[in-house]
Amino acid sequence: MATNISTVLLNAPSEKVWNTLTQPELVKQWQYGSDLITDWKIGNEIRFRNEWEGQVFEQWGTILEIIPNQKIKYSLFFPRPELEDKPENYFVMSYVLTEENQKTKLEIIQEDNRPGAVQEKPQGEENPILQALKALIES
Repeated sequence: MATNISTVLLNAPSEKVWNTLTQPELVKQWQYGSDLITDWKIGNEIRFRNEWEGQVFEQWGTILEIIPNQKIKYSLFFPRPELEDKPENYFVMSYVLTEENQKTKLEIIQEDNRPGAVQEKPQGEENPILQALKALIES
């Protein structure tokens, strides 16, 4: 299994980071314009919907764990022509928040057991998603 970790230190309290990760109008600003559809209840659906050049792209999964201001964990299926929508073709995303000296460390962990999953080196602020997230949170 590939476990890819991105980490960023944010100059903001965990509540602000949490809101930026969970509120659809904020998620859209750092997640490539994706619409987030979920009620954040364990066992319920999470869906990301994006439109690009007239095509609709969706990813979907299930909320696995929620600890307010500390942890979000969900499964996600990213459709590809060669992949069936079945459990072994889902990956798991975790967002772990830890407060450190009036800042919040955010770890994004992707556990990927799909065919062809690639183990990447740990990432930080060079990751464009993390750059967008950091800019939004610290503005």
